[in-house]
Amino acid sequence: MKKSVLLTIILSLAFAVTAAAQPRAIGVNLGWGIDLSYQHSIGTANMIDLNVSLPGFAGIGAEATYDWINPFGTQIPWNEKGSWDWEMGVGAAAGFLFSPGFYAGAAGHVGVSYDFWFPLQLSVDWRPVIGVCGGQNYVGFYPGGLAGVTLGVRYRF
Repeated sequence: MKKSVLLTIILSLAFAVTAAAQPRAIGVNLGWGIDLSYQHSIGTANMIDLNVSLPGFAGIGAEATYDWINPFGTQIPWNEKGSWDWEMGVGAAAGFLFSPGFYAGAAGHVGVSYDFWFPLQLSVDWRPVIGVCGGQNYVGFYPGGLAGVTLGVRYRF
């Protein structure tokens, strides 16, 4: 009995340390449409940002970026209880719009976020996508994401 309790405590601590070492966040970005967002940290200075989006509520798309947190060794200096960070990254995006049809291209990400001392993160992000789009007898340039910035609200775990 004592061995199983000790083993349970050790495993619980190991899972807690692992979870703390790889923070994640899930939430939404509100702006020109809505994005469901998932972020997974890779170390302390990098993260993968995955989004499923409804761009302008006129289609569906997916986007993945590899982001650097506080690139160039710069940090926002006004840390009180929570922490301010900024991130930038590159990746890919693809999806379908009702008109003209499909799109695919390179995605970017620039944002500023505030992590509260409790598990909430607020951010302001810009995610441009530059690539091609096409449909019936049409292939053209897709300047997606240029419509503005989004407000992100995420739960960190």
